[in-house]
Amino acid sequence: MTIVLHFTPDRENGRQVYDICARCHLPEAWGTEDGTYPQLAGQHRGVLLKQLLDIREGRRRSPLMRPFVQPRILGGYQNLVDVVTYIQQLPMNPAHGKGPWPAPTREYTQGQQLYQDNCAACHGSQGEGNDERRIPRLQGQHYAYMRRQAIAAKRGLRQVDPGMSAVIRRLSDEQLALALNYVSRIAVPKQDLAPSVSWRNPDFSEVKQ
Repeated sequence: MTIVLHFTPDRENGRQVYDICARCHLPEAWGTEDGTYPQLAGQHRGVLLKQLLDIREGRRRSPLMRPFVQPRILGGYQNLVDVVTYIQQLPMNPAHGKGPWPAPTREYTQGQQLYQDNCAACHGSQGEGNDERRIPRLQGQHYAYMRRQAIAAKRGLRQVDPGMSAVIRRLSDEQLALALNYVSRIAVPKQDLAPSVSWRNPDFSEVKQ
């Protein structure tokens, strides 16, 4: 991981490498509201890089994605650094998938407390995550995706950091849903968002969407 971060990013090469990813994750890297694919746009580079390496090396189970991240398709370390740098700078979906309980419902308030008590110490009070520590940005992520991943980790179907595993296991499924509902509704800074939901990645202007 340390060696990889020493590569100098090449944005244009990253755009070309992202052609492989865009078929599922979409040219905008917005994923899907139903949680099938996560929003990658705006995610920390270190987080994206760690996930690619974990999938490539078998530390994270993803049968669908693993073939595509192998060197014969995605390329070596330089390509990985380039593509995550490209993805990180893409503007985020201004209408990502949110949980079912808006403020000021009781569920929203309960979720806010659960998040602050159990998640904010690592993921940040605004769900901003931490690039250096490779802690994912939850702010702006699809609720359905976060909930699916949290349940998978709780059931032992996804390997996560021991500290996170302990937190997830002590919360009930309902409590997880409430906490994730809250973080899904934290406002993303305007400068990180695309101007509208109709924005299309100009780098893929010739790609049929």
